Parts: sequence; C-alpha cells; structure tokens
Amino acid sequence: MGFFADSVNRISPSQTIAVATKARELKAKGRDIISLSAGEPDFDTPDNIKDAAVRALKEGKTKYTDVDGIPELKAAIAAKFKRENGLDYKPSQVSVGTGGKQVLYNALLVTLNPGDEVVIPAPCWVSYADIVLLGGGKPVFANCRLEDGYRLQPEVLDKAITPKTKWFLFNAPCNPTGAAYSKEQLKALTDVLMRPKNKHVWVLTDDMYEHLLYDDNVFYTPAQVEPALYERTLTVNGLSKTYCMTGWRLGYGAGPEPLIKTMCKLQSQSTSNPCSITQWAAVEALNGPQGFIERNNKVFKERRDLVVSMLNQSKGIKCTKPEGAFYVYPSCEGLIGKTSAKGIKINNDEDFVTALLEEEGVAAVHGAAFAMSPFFRISYATATDALEEACKRIQRFCGNVR
Repeated sequence: MGFFADSVNRISPSQTIAVATKARELKAKGRDIISLSAGEPDFDTPDNIKDAAVRALKEGKTKYTDVDGIPELKAAIAAKFKRENGLDYKPSQVSVGTGGKQVLYNALLVTLNPGDEVVIPAPCWVSYADIVLLGGGKPVFANCRLEDGYRLQPEVLDKAITPKTKWFLFNAPCNPTGAAYSKEQLKALTDVLMRPKNKHVWVLTDDMYEHLLYDDNVFYTPAQVEPALYERTLTVNGLSKTYCMTGWRLGYGAGPEPLIKTMCKLQSQSTSNPCSITQWAAVEALNGPQGFIERNNKVFKERRDLVVSMLNQSKGIKCTKPEGAFYVYPSCEGLIGKTSAKGIKINNDEDFVTALLEEEGVAAVHGAAFAMSPFFRISYATATDALEEACKRIQRFCGNVR
C-alpha cells in the first residue's frame, strides 16, 4: 500500500500555475520571457480598498472571525446579489472562503459520493475536474464547439445528464474561452435543467468574470433567469478578477441554507476563517465606488481586439473574438504535424506551447489542460505593449513552422 492517499493520486497540479512558475524560473535565469499564462489583472487594487485594509489593521481587526465570514461582509454580499442579480439571500445563506476555488471545493467535497457525476462544459477551467476527482466524483465533459462560439448547446447538456448527475458546473464568461451567454441562450440551458428527468441536478455556477463583459453584452446568472432553480443552485463569485485582488484571496457563494451550513462545517475543520483584513477590504470593494470597473474594461476590450487581430494574422492560427473575461482560446490545428524553426515536432498543443516558450519566450497554456485540444489559452490581462510584442513573436514563430 502506498503512503499517499488514493484521492491525491487521482489529481494533477494546476497546469496554469505550472506554466506561470516555469516562466518565472526562466525569467530569473535571464531569459526574455513574456508570460501570458496567468489570469491575473495587471491593474493594482483600487486605493479605497487598500485604505479599508489599512484602517482594519489600525483598528485591530486582526483576530479570528466567524468561520465563513464576518456579518458585515455577508450583508454586503447579500446586498450585491440583490442589487446586481435580483437574487434574495439572507446572510445565513452566504459562505465566504479564501478565494472562489475554496468555495467550489467546499461545495463539491460536501456533496459528492463515489460515482456521482458532475457535468462540466469543455473547454473549462483547469481545477474543476480535479476537484471533482478529489471528492470521489466523476467529471463528465460536455463539449462546446468553436463554431458555436464555445457556448454549450442545450441538446449537448441534456445528453450529458444521467441519473448519476449531481451537479451541472457552469462558468460564464468562461475561463478559458471568454464565451458569454445572452439571456435567451442561458434560458435554453435552464429549460433543460427544468425537465422532469433532470430535476435531480443541482447547479454550481462560477460567476467570477461577471463584470468583465464587452460589446454591450449583459450578464445573467442561472437562478436569475430561471427562479425555479433557486433552491438547487449555488452561485459563486469573488473579488480576484473584477476588483484586481488576486493575492487577497477571497471568494463567496450563496445558496440553500443546509448546503451553506455543511460547507461551513468542512471549512471549520480545514482553513477556518478567511483573512480578517481581506474581509474588511472586501466590504469596501462591494459597497464602495465601482467606476473603475468600466475604465478597466475599456482597456481589456482594446487589448482583446489587438490580440484577436494579430493572432488571426498568424499562420495556422484561428482565433474567435470572446465576449468576456480576459482570455482568448485560439485553435493551433493548422500547425499540428509540422516542425518548428529549431526542429521541435508539433504533435499536439502542448508541443506547440513548449516550442513557443523555448524559441520565442512567450508563455501560454496548452488546450489539453482545459480539456479541449488542439487549442491554447492566452491571457490579455497584461500590459498592452507586452501583448503586442508577444503577438509579434507568435506571428514569427508560426511563420517559421514548416
């Protein structure tokens, strides 16, 4: 019998973190590296949020808090859901964790039994499937086609659901594709979940990129579009992306009280409360001025348009224009089977990003990490001049492939 638990042996380290780590290592060795691998805004946390954290420190708010969030933050989260999503939650229906990932982890770990299935639209964020596996469940991928703008089609969702399905894990705007859904498109999916044969399926919706939408697209969340799903939906969100607070580590979710209480039970025996200072900063983030979001989005949109245009001028690359988030997910199918300028055979998308990093110093993440090949993900949440230079290098790399 091995020393390590079978549950840990079922999972892999985060591929996005692995690529970002390798890029940092190469940079430390003196290589000229442009890393487009991490989903992290280059904008600083707004000053009013930082000031709130400093006040909390000076006022001595440095002690343990309630396991899953201070009352003031839960009230701010409930107000946010009412104000922005038309959803009514009591503070007792709110859970606060150290990032959205922990909230997702808690929900899946307290509900999954061996053999339970979780339907996940693919391509998808790298951690979803591994968290399901860690909980003893089975990830079931529902493939989204490039031709459909990477949006899940209702018939594909319906086909993926079985009597063993416990959760439908939904993320829009999507990491890694940036795909977003209109109200009508989302209603077509919730209609599938309302069919009598599918009423055993719960919805776990990751709304982390809610505010990162472009071209007049409007955000909707499943329980908002179909109120009958409210009693079997956990709506998850956080501060990392919209509020440029990746390092602060705070996420939250709201749903039926029995689920929230059970998630709190797990958290009480794992991490306990999130950082007290971060919680007070989060109160200010949610209740304070929101004008910086529109200003940031204007820059993100300009960067998106630049990257899409330049990638589509690269030989063998096809890049759709995403509606939201800050990623593009281009196809590199036109380069598969060919050889790079330095003789690296490109058999798959992992070979492509490896050769791109080695030969041109551009770090991206291969599509297999997101459960769909042959693609790769680029984050455009970085300085515009660095993005432009990176895209020139990609053009050069692709142009030299034979």
